[in-house]
Amino acid sequence: MITTTDFAKHLSRFFSEHLAHERNASANTIASYRDSFVQYINYMKTVKGTSLDKLTLKQLTHDSVMDYLGWIMEVRACSPATRNYRLAALRSFAAYLQYTVIERMEEWQKILSIKAVRTEKKTPSYLSVEGMRLLLAQPDISTWQGRRHLAILSLLYDTGARVQELADLTVDSVRIGQEPYTIRLVGKGRKTRIVPLVREQAAILREYMEENHLNNNNELTRPLFCNSRREKLTREGIAHVLKTSADKARNEDPGLIPERLSCHSLRHSRAMHLLQAGVNLVYIRDILGHVSIQTTEVYARADSKAKREALEKAYKNLVPNIDTDREWERNKNLLEWLKGFKR
Repeated sequence: MITTTDFAKHLSRFFSEHLAHERNASANTIASYRDSFVQYINYMKTVKGTSLDKLTLKQLTHDSVMDYLGWIMEVRACSPATRNYRLAALRSFAAYLQYTVIERMEEWQKILSIKAVRTEKKTPSYLSVEGMRLLLAQPDISTWQGRRHLAILSLLYDTGARVQELADLTVDSVRIGQEPYTIRLVGKGRKTRIVPLVREQAAILREYMEENHLNNNNELTRPLFCNSRREKLTREGIAHVLKTSADKARNEDPGLIPERLSCHSLRHSRAMHLLQAGVNLVYIRDILGHVSIQTTEVYARADSKAKREALEKAYKNLVPNIDTDREWERNKNLLEWLKGFKR
């Protein structure tokens, strides 16, 4: 990056020193922030007429940030969620500048005071148990590629992993030598969690690893899933694996497989199926790697079937039994006697 201005100098240090080392930010966070600043710099050039070689910290103000956020939503027609992502990057930079450019502390605090806008909470998209079973039945396990696809999709579902967490798996993340079978996932903020695996999943992984010669100590640091060139499988590669099976399953039964299905839908599916099976939300939170159980509660709010069954269970002993209470009507003599009864 050209560092002829204070903006360029501090932004380069923000990325190369602060995010990468001091905060130990994940690759995804850094990429998201990078995209935000690329867009902000382009906005300053095309809308404000200030090119990068003339952009200074004096132009990074509360008002300019608000103008930029308004432009995102009005001109670019971005969603409130995207607007909030861009704001998060700018606020993080402002927080960093509080300690490096102290003389403009008041302006940095004004930027930090900008609030995120409310976003619509969408109901998680998930497959039914039957839909998930149909999806996992699609890979052709008579081929190497099909067996790899089954291992990927079944593990993505069984662990409730995010797609990047699955892509980052290495051989030494897997513990399937003896029970309890587990896998180590590295999630957001580089936080590690251990997720249990069922026997069936362990068996699929064991066969996959044996076939691909991944079950020896020399391969521990290798990616668990690779493409045909033995390169680490990317997020896009995993999404393609899902799309291939989803298209086949949709042709077989379109009612079970929605038109839009993402890798995250399998994560939602696992959470919903665990909830429907009666698993405590605390355990589901730990499996998914949520920081707060409030994030996990979205599944409980979305599960109308669970709500209905809970209501039925709560009221089944309170609602009168119509058949029993009307039994007297079958006694015609009593009914006639009551009709003729006078005080």
